[in-house]
Amino acid sequence: MKFHQANAELFIPDGLEETAALSRVTHLGIGAHQDDLEFMAFHGILACYQNESEWFGGVTCTNGAGSARTGSYERFTDAQMQEVRREEQKLAARIGQFGAMVQLDFPSSAVKDPQGTALRDDLIEVLRATRPRVVYTHNPADKHDTHIGVTIAAIQAMRALPVEQRPEAVHGCEVWRNLDWMCDHEKVVHDVGSRDNLAAALNGVFDSQIAGGKRYDLGVLGRRRANATFFESHAVDRAESIAFAMDLTPLVRDESIDVAEYVDGFIARFREDVFTKLQKRLGR
Repeated sequence: MKFHQANAELFIPDGLEETAALSRVTHLGIGAHQDDLEFMAFHGILACYQNESEWFGGVTCTNGAGSARTGSYERFTDAQMQEVRREEQKLAARIGQFGAMVQLDFPSSAVKDPQGTALRDDLIEVLRATRPRVVYTHNPADKHDTHIGVTIAAIQAMRALPVEQRPEAVHGCEVWRNLDWMCDHEKVVHDVGSRDNLAAALNGVFDSQIAGGKRYDLGVLGRRRANATFFESHAVDRAESIAFAMDLTPLVRDESIDVAEYVDGFIARFREDVFTKLQKRLGR
């Protein structure tokens, strides 16, 4: 594969030859930053962990230069921070037994540029080499502009493939906005309640973010526990930890569907659900 950024890198934890390593990938995570995959796509990592027939592949799109930093990382330059985050992501790939890990090294500004096509084209390269059955990426209702940029590029890349080469399922996952607000019957529910030790190990790798001022390790696990507890009000918990996702498969299967209108439909149905319940209780 040839990428646009000079420092883009393919890392294969078990050292398998490139073509073979990429072609074995069944579940592909496409995230904006180092650590996004571990936070949002743990369902895919877990499905492939110690599984010889299923392999998780990761793509991190940005270089990590804009990371918040304090404490021992307070005086790190952008270049130093990029190197630290790159190595953290590779360590996570080893711990999670990824089949392959791609770091595309784009600056966030390029990812957020609506006229830019380089990220889309790089993702097409990865998708052609891996042909995954399932893709995990950010949900389009996320509040982080870089995450939205990655989602749009990923959707565009998947739409550029022949229909028969597109993934069977595409999940838009929680990071910088949870999906608890969606109507329950429309949520894609990821049961991630097993192997909390693996989840903690993966989340804890990213010391530059945790010690640098953000307790993502606690926040992500807490969100999953809260999702499980508050998912059903009239039933016992059916899982210890749950992550929610938005089904993006229709957007990939049918390029005539407008992304913004598709997401707005979820919001409209949530609004109608709230409004109808209130009207009923008010006797109207």
